[in-house]
Amino acid sequence: MRVRNDLRVSRTGAVNWVCPLRVRKHWNVGTLNASTAGPLTVRRCSDMQTAVISTIFNEVLAGKLLDRSAALALATARGDEFDCLLDAATALRDRHKGKTVTFSPKIFIPLTNLCRDFCGYCTFRKAPDEPGAKTMTLDEVLRVVRRGKLLGCTEVLFSLGDKPEAIYPEMKSFLREHGHERTLDYLYEACRTVLEETDMLPHSNPGVMGKRDLERLRDVNVSMGLMLESSSDRLMLSGNAHDNAPDKKPSIRLRMIEQAGKLRIPFTTGILIGIGETWEERIDSLFAIRDLHHRYGHIQEVIIQNFRAKPTIPMRDHAEPSHADMLKTLAVARLIFGGDMNIQAPPNLMPENYAAYLNAGINDWGGVSPLTPDFINPEAPWPALQILNDETARLGYELRARLPIYPEYIHHSGQYLAPQLLPLVEKLTDGNGLVRNGGPLAALQV
Repeated sequence: MRVRNDLRVSRTGAVNWVCPLRVRKHWNVGTLNASTAGPLTVRRCSDMQTAVISTIFNEVLAGKLLDRSAALALATARGDEFDCLLDAATALRDRHKGKTVTFSPKIFIPLTNLCRDFCGYCTFRKAPDEPGAKTMTLDEVLRVVRRGKLLGCTEVLFSLGDKPEAIYPEMKSFLREHGHERTLDYLYEACRTVLEETDMLPHSNPGVMGKRDLERLRDVNVSMGLMLESSSDRLMLSGNAHDNAPDKKPSIRLRMIEQAGKLRIPFTTGILIGIGETWEERIDSLFAIRDLHHRYGHIQEVIIQNFRAKPTIPMRDHAEPSHADMLKTLAVARLIFGGDMNIQAPPNLMPENYAAYLNAGINDWGGVSPLTPDFINPEAPWPALQILNDETARLGYELRARLPIYPEYIHHSGQYLAPQLLPLVEKLTDGNGLVRNGGPLAALQV
């Protein structure tokens, strides 16, 4: 039975967290049986009792930032403490985000699936001679985007491999035939064409790039993204998830995220859990993101994504994160980032249980397409919008459509948006910065 937890308001107006645990617990900082993350190596915390846990929650709810030691302690939560962790994350989310949960109605455009990296968990990347290898022409892009616009979509997600021209002559030839030397230049043309021909809003996730390309793409994207995935250099070692993926080096990815902050680009990032990281590494990755956001204020959402094993990948026998592991990571992330951050989890990667993410502090489902598949996880279809809407409502929340730039960044568009993009954004949004008339939600049954 779930422990009931309460927010109690004192006569002074202070909000106190009450977590009425029925028994005293020992928080053994050891291997988490329900987790695929490795064991914690911090010292054993003997007799961490209810009062200490409640103090952590009260401090977070009062606006104090969670520190690393507290985050590591909460990562060991089991039983009643685990329930209290989820309830604290939910209370913090509700206080800051209310009962609105968002998603972005998107079209997924895999501009090219050629890539110079070889990640142990990836089925997206292809070599030119493999079945399914594809680089889309601009005509192909526009055909898909126009169909999505008719369905009420507003985002065009461009996803593509990192610098394929660096290792594949076939990509070099394609680019030359289309008047370009680099994939990033072709991406710029694709984004510009979508804006000019359809008025839909690009969000590009093209991998690692430098300042010049970020500046240029900022003019044709309302937001951009790069998953940190992990801040652990250990995963670059032989036999690990990133051992043959030079663009996954954490310092390179963190440098790009920082550069995006300096350029005031609304930015999406996050972590991929269950790829061999320890809990310390998982939490260190979240703190690395938080540190950059505190310096630049540009990270509009943090994604917690779970690894999925697939039969054709090197990591096909690697254990997937459990549902409990995902819930715990989401809740700890909410407490690390506080109530203002948008915390997102994809609903299609754990389809039987995704609604429970709402009980762990998320406030966004990410991009969901009524037309295109998830090309990164093609075995995992998006939930139908009617089902997503109903599941969100079942837990007491209202589903709303948003743009690929969040409302809080639209409200400060002078700082975060190229001036030529503002009229398009204003055309598509209501007074709350959400999609005007609900986008594809307008066609759902009430």
